[in-house]
Amino acid sequence: MNTQYLQTFLSIVETGSLMRASVQMNVTQSTVTARLKALEAELGQTLLHRDKSGATLTPAGVKFLHYARTISGLWRQARRDTALPKGLASMCTFGCNPDLWNGPGATAAQHIAATQPDMALTILRGSDAELEAWLAEGLIDFGISHRANLRTGQTVHELPPVILALYATAPDLPVVGSGQYVFVDYGEEFRDRHGESYFDADVARVEFSAPDWAMTYMAQSGGLSYLPVDLVTAEEAAGRLFRLQAAPEYHQKRFLVARDRPMRNWAWFDMLIETLWQ
Repeated sequence: MNTQYLQTFLSIVETGSLMRASVQMNVTQSTVTARLKALEAELGQTLLHRDKSGATLTPAGVKFLHYARTISGLWRQARRDTALPKGLASMCTFGCNPDLWNGPGATAAQHIAATQPDMALTILRGSDAELEAWLAEGLIDFGISHRANLRTGQTVHELPPVILALYATAPDLPVVGSGQYVFVDYGEEFRDRHGESYFDADVARVEFSAPDWAMTYMAQSGGLSYLPVDLVTAEEAAGRLFRLQAAPEYHQKRFLVARDRPMRNWAWFDMLIETLWQ
């Protein structure tokens, strides 16, 4: 099977049309059409419905999408592994939820780079769902995320939890009644515990799904919010954010999920886990 056919199919799915896929891949639309037809002929199935509004997956296309992503990812990894820069003997690819980069993500990258000088390192940013899919497809060797759905051939390592504390742009900013509270949604468990603690508070007028966005907003507009302690270290040291000690703090679980196959050849991996616990 021609890997260009797979990349073209994935590009069409990602962009939603043959025309946009041609722009993304920097080829003509006729080339995109020819590659798609060749792939469908090889499989004996129609993978995409095409009309003026774009392209949508057929039932066969939905089934094939998983395999296309897996094959494409393994091919990219194989190319990287067989085309390592001079002086490097192996490669590690890991993914990290962006919320966990300040802390275990950055620590893992620094540890591998410092202790494995003959290893090339690739780091991918992804949501918990993306990391889970990439692990299943073999695109990454391990992932650092908030959740761990164990599968065959994987090992889960629970890491120290994220500490979520209340920070404000002024030390005397009241928790309730200021109208400046910024809510960050850390998931169902956090929402439940937060609701129990602040059952008498008004609904926050501003809400974010990511703490780094909340920090940027607060830097410009002021306010207070629950933020990961690891994320706030520099801002607190510079006197731009103040921890409100009287407020309750919450803990959020985090995990490192590793594929067993590459780990068997990495004697240094246990040391990495120990480092992440320090």
